[in-house]
Amino acid sequence: MDTVVSRPATATPAELPAALRRLYLLRFAFAAIWAALLFATADRLGPLSGTLLVLYPLFDAACAVVDLRSARAADGAVKRLSVNIALSALAGIALAVALASGIPAVLRVWGVWAVTAGITQLAVGLVRRRMGGQWPMIASGAISTLAGASFFLQAGKDGATLTNLAGYAFLGGVFFLASALRLKPAERNN
Repeated sequence: MDTVVSRPATATPAELPAALRRLYLLRFAFAAIWAALLFATADRLGPLSGTLLVLYPLFDAACAVVDLRSARAADGAVKRLSVNIALSALAGIALAVALASGIPAVLRVWGVWAVTAGITQLAVGLVRRRMGGQWPMIASGAISTLAGASFFLQAGKDGATLTNLAGYAFLGGVFFLASALRLKPAERNN
């Protein structure tokens, strides 16, 4: 009796832009909704804001898994995406713990994650720049790195809120939208 081992489908280099386009559009929609919900609850930590804060990096990790599966044979971003998955999963756990300590602790954890995720996003964008549509990702990675440092520093100030995190997420979503719209069609990548 033969045993059949199935592997996840991977996109060919020509299919990767279409897969990324769909993923980037999903990420934009998620970020816009997430930002609106967090903005509405940004003045204090409660059940909804706490859930949102933990959910965001976990969603990022899930998207990186989808990206990794589609990119496995198609580009050089695999190692960088693997790092992003680990960082985002750890950030979700760290944020769940930080919620008990208040907004400053959340901002510190988010800040560290934004710096590391930004550097990773920048590296993935640089590897993929030939496929087009990656300059928004490169810019977003650089901005995320700077914003993360700002969140970390903001944590030490009186009256710190989560409002800036909502703006950060929305802006990141806009960069995903811009990248989705700028990706080259598959036939232009050959």
